[in-house]
Amino acid sequence: MQICHGKGGPLKRIRPGDGVAYYSPAETLGGSQPLKAFTAIGTVAAGVPYQVDMGNGFNPFRRDVSWADARSAPIQPLLDRLSFTRDKRNWGYQLRFGLFEIAPGDLHLIGTAMGAALTVVNAA
Repeated sequence: MQICHGKGGPLKRIRPGDGVAYYSPAETLGGSQPLKAFTAIGTVAAGVPYQVDMGNGFNPFRRDVSWADARSAPIQPLLDRLSFTRDKRNWGYQLRFGLFEIAPGDLHLIGTAMGAALTVVNAA
Protein backbone atom coordinates (compact mmCIF):
# COMPACT_ATOMS: atom_id res chain seq x y z
CA MET A 1 0.00 0.00 0.00
CA GLN A 2 1.08 3.54 -0.64
CA ILE A 3 -0.61 6.49 1.06
CA CYS A 4 -0.27 10.22 1.57
CA HIS A 5 1.71 10.77 -1.63
CA GLY A 6 4.29 8.18 -0.57
CA LYS A 7 5.15 9.58 2.87
CA GLY A 8 6.72 7.06 5.25
CA GLY A 9 5.55 8.47 8.59
CA PRO A 10 1.89 7.43 8.33
CA LEU A 11 2.87 3.88 7.37
CA LYS A 12 4.83 3.56 10.62
CA ARG A 13 1.61 4.04 12.62
CA ILE A 14 0.09 0.77 11.40
CA ARG A 15 1.13 -2.74 12.38
CA PRO A 16 1.05 -6.19 10.81
CA GLY A 17 -2.43 -7.59 11.34
CA ASP A 18 -4.20 -4.22 11.08
CA GLY A 19 -7.08 -4.01 8.63
CA VAL A 20 -7.02 -1.32 5.92
CA ALA A 21 -9.68 -0.09 3.53
CA TYR A 22 -9.16 2.24 0.58
CA TYR A 23 -11.74 4.90 -0.28
CA SER A 24 -11.71 6.32 -3.80
CA PRO A 25 -13.48 9.66 -4.29
CA ALA A 26 -12.95 9.61 -8.09
CA GLU A 27 -12.64 7.04 -10.90
CA THR A 28 -8.99 8.03 -11.49
CA LEU A 29 -6.37 9.91 -9.47
CA GLY A 30 -7.06 13.60 -9.95
CA GLY A 31 -10.04 12.80 -12.16
CA SER A 32 -13.35 14.62 -12.21
CA GLN A 33 -15.60 11.56 -12.62
CA PRO A 34 -16.83 10.77 -9.06
CA LEU A 35 -16.73 7.24 -7.68
CA LYS A 36 -17.24 7.68 -3.89
CA ALA A 37 -16.66 4.02 -3.05
CA PHE A 38 -14.45 1.72 -1.03
CA THR A 39 -12.27 -0.02 -3.60
CA ALA A 40 -9.76 -2.22 -1.72
CA ILE A 41 -9.58 -3.91 1.66
CA GLY A 42 -7.00 -6.11 3.28
CA THR A 43 -4.72 -6.91 6.20
CA VAL A 44 -1.28 -5.39 6.74
CA ALA A 45 1.39 -8.07 6.20
CA ALA A 46 4.51 -8.68 8.27
CA GLY A 47 7.39 -6.28 7.67
CA VAL A 48 8.09 -2.58 7.82
CA PRO A 49 7.66 0.33 5.39
CA TYR A 50 10.14 0.33 2.50
CA GLN A 51 10.96 2.64 -0.40
CA VAL A 52 10.61 1.89 -4.10
CA ASP A 53 12.15 3.72 -7.04
CA MET A 54 9.37 4.93 -9.32
CA GLY A 55 11.78 6.91 -11.49
CA ASN A 56 12.38 10.63 -11.92
CA GLY A 57 13.51 10.92 -8.29
CA PHE A 58 10.18 9.69 -6.87
CA ASN A 59 10.88 7.13 -4.12
CA PRO A 60 7.63 6.58 -2.20
CA PHE A 61 7.29 4.44 0.90
CA ARG A 62 5.07 1.38 0.78
CA ARG A 63 3.87 -1.37 3.06
CA ASP A 64 2.83 -4.90 2.07
CA VAL A 65 -0.83 -5.84 2.43
CA SER A 66 -2.66 -9.12 1.93
CA TRP A 67 -5.55 -7.83 -0.20
CA ALA A 68 -8.91 -9.56 0.08
CA ASP A 69 -10.99 -10.55 -2.91
CA ALA A 70 -13.63 -7.83 -2.87
CA ARG A 71 -15.88 -5.71 -5.03
CA SER A 72 -16.21 -1.94 -4.96
CA ALA A 73 -18.81 -0.70 -2.46
CA PRO A 74 -20.41 2.76 -2.69
CA ILE A 75 -20.18 4.76 0.54
CA GLN A 76 -23.64 6.36 0.20
CA PRO A 77 -25.62 3.40 1.62
CA LEU A 78 -23.19 3.20 4.57
CA LEU A 79 -23.12 6.87 5.60
CA ASP A 80 -25.71 6.51 8.40
CA ARG A 81 -24.08 3.31 9.69
CA LEU A 82 -20.37 4.17 9.83
CA SER A 83 -19.33 5.87 13.07
CA PHE A 84 -16.97 8.26 11.26
CA THR A 85 -19.69 9.53 8.88
CA ARG A 86 -22.94 9.17 10.86
CA ASP A 87 -24.66 12.51 11.54
CA LYS A 88 -21.89 14.44 9.76
CA ARG A 89 -22.95 16.81 7.01
CA ASN A 90 -19.36 17.12 5.78
CA TRP A 91 -18.58 13.40 6.06
CA GLY A 92 -15.97 13.50 3.27
CA TYR A 93 -13.69 15.92 5.13
CA GLN A 94 -12.07 13.26 7.32
CA LEU A 95 -11.41 11.04 4.30
CA ARG A 96 -9.11 13.71 2.87
CA PHE A 97 -6.46 13.02 5.55
CA GLY A 98 -5.36 9.82 3.82
CA LEU A 99 -5.00 7.58 6.87
CA PHE A 100 -7.03 7.52 10.04
CA GLU A 101 -8.13 4.85 12.50
CA ILE A 102 -11.66 3.51 12.28
CA ALA A 103 -13.63 1.35 14.68
CA PRO A 104 -13.45 -2.44 14.17
CA GLY A 105 -17.21 -2.46 13.55
CA ASP A 106 -16.78 0.06 10.74
CA LEU A 107 -14.10 -2.08 9.08
CA HIS A 108 -16.40 -5.10 9.37
CA LEU A 109 -19.30 -3.16 7.85
CA ILE A 110 -17.13 -2.00 4.93
CA GLY A 111 -15.80 -5.53 4.40
CA THR A 112 -19.32 -6.96 4.39
CA ALA A 113 -20.45 -4.34 1.84
CA MET A 114 -17.46 -5.29 -0.32
CA GLY A 115 -18.17 -9.02 0.00
CA ALA A 116 -14.71 -9.54 1.52
CA ALA A 117 -13.56 -12.26 3.87
CA LEU A 118 -11.18 -10.27 6.05
CA THR A 119 -9.00 -11.62 8.85
CA VAL A 120 -7.82 -8.81 11.12
CA VAL A 121 -5.49 -9.63 13.99
CA ASN A 122 -5.41 -6.19 15.64
CA ALA A 123 -8.85 -4.83 16.40
CA ALA A 124 -8.24 -1.51 18.12
